[in-house]
Amino acid sequence: MRTWNERLPKVPLVLSMVTAAEAADLVLDDGADAALLRLPTGRAGLHAIPLYTETTVVIVPKDHLVTAADDVSAADLADEVVLHPLDDTLDWERLPGRPAVERPATTADAVELVAAGVGLLVVPQSLARLHHRRDLTYRPVLDAPESRVALSWPEDETTDLMEQFIGIVRGRTVNSTRGRPPAAAPEKPKRPAAEGRGSAAGTAADRNGRRGSRAPQRGKRGKPRRR
Repeated sequence: MRTWNERLPKVPLVLSMVTAAEAADLVLDDGADAALLRLPTGRAGLHAIPLYTETTVVIVPKDHLVTAADDVSAADLADEVVLHPLDDTLDWERLPGRPAVERPATTADAVELVAAGVGLLVVPQSLARLHHRRDLTYRPVLDAPESRVALSWPEDETTDLMEQFIGIVRGRTVNSTRGRPPAAAPEKPKRPAAEGRGSAAGTAADRNGRRGSRAPQRGKRGKPRRR
């Protein structure tokens, strides 16, 4: 936001927070110019530039045994009830832990259940921070699927402003030429014709004419005759 406002102060940038499930539809329906989505987006008609890969963590109560370690593995959660919300963004081959009786509708609902002692929740780290509570904490899960985050926008709307936004997100400097129309090359001033001469072609022809002919030579003078 700060960098955008410094470079384009007359173009407001508005951030909106929506669920992961809503973000792609919002962009495709012109409700937003771009969105941060998790890969794969699974949607046609969207460009996606990968930005970074997130660590996956397990959210637990602060007094849980997991907090004794700096990080855990999926095997460490084998005996725990691990909640799997319907809006889960991780691509699991095999879910860790034991399943809950019901799947929570959203990640926010699942966090509430963790606080109530119903089970644990494995999510990308940004979601753990988003739903931070004083009575909960989290630890990295080393062998859990990672989550790749990308900047995404409609394929047919790669405008100059979008190029500049992409540049800011990717850390380009203000002097980068990406995203800006190339400056027109200054026209070289025409060399004025010398006074008293014709065009260049005519001048060349005049030179060629002088080179191809010689001034007529005078005949030799004869000896004077004696009288």
